[in-house]
Amino acid sequence: MAAFDTTRPMAATPAFAGGLMKRIANAFGAFAAWNDARVTRKSLSKLSPRELEDIGLSLADVDDMNWSRR
Repeated sequence: MAAFDTTRPMAATPAFAGGLMKRIANAFGAFAAWNDARVTRKSLSKLSPRELEDIGLSLADVDDMNWSRR
């Protein structure tokens, strides 16, 4: 049975490559957070005022939420 070592030490890379990867990861994270907020906002906007009241919200609360902080 053959075994493969899947862990390899990171090769020496220029400093900008590490910074670039962090920027890409941050951009992907920001996009994912924005999309989660969009889906949540869309779901909450479909609820009736009575359903929102059951969870302690109103339509004004949904409109006023600052989604950029998430």
